[in-house]
Amino acid sequence: MTVASRENVRRFAVCYSGGSGIAYGIRLVEVLLDAGHEVHLCATGAGLRVLLHEAGMSVDPDRPDLASLFEPRLRSRLRVHALAAVEATPASGSAGIEAVVVVPCSMGTLARIAHGFSSNLVERAADVALKEGRTLVVVPRETPLSALHLKNMLVLARLGAVVLPAMPGFYHRPATVEDLVDFVVGKILDRLRVEHAIVRRWGASSPPASPWTEDEE
Repeated sequence: MTVASRENVRRFAVCYSGGSGIAYGIRLVEVLLDAGHEVHLCATGAGLRVLLHEAGMSVDPDRPDLASLFEPRLRSRLRVHALAAVEATPASGSAGIEAVVVVPCSMGTLARIAHGFSSNLVERAADVALKEGRTLVVVPRETPLSALHLKNMLVLARLGAVVLPAMPGFYHRPATVEDLVDFVVGKILDRLRVEHAIVRRWGASSPPASPWTEDEE
């Protein structure tokens, strides 16, 4: 992956809510930091519980050390904020946050964002992205979807948000769970206009290192 030069460093906010799929959020932050960008990270209480159940990572809910999820070499560009810190950088329209990604995005968080009900930093960061006309990506995984879920997603889409369900493709012949995670994360990075090589693009002649062999091509 290309590492951003100092003048090309971009600022993103990534938020974990209580939906299933915390692996997508962890991987996204890892890739953004590895590319040299600055990431502002926040998680809801339910998001922290999902972190424990799905990733086996236990953090103190009162003082979550989310930086410990990532390699020490990446942490200098990571800013972790408390959920109640509505004065934090992602809550300000003038802070220069280029895009906000809620991944995973629970249906409750999605509904509150869609209807402007900001009760914490995650929802406020998303609300700011919408009002400033900046990129907002929400990554729900809920299935099946009720009519209410679909209605709220349509509201967000009409407001300019990118609704990007965690639906991995299979045409790239994934061999591991990590391949499936990277497929969705790659889609998020594309919407953020962040260069990456974590997935093989359709028709690419020189794919990144992968488990596929020429016989399978």
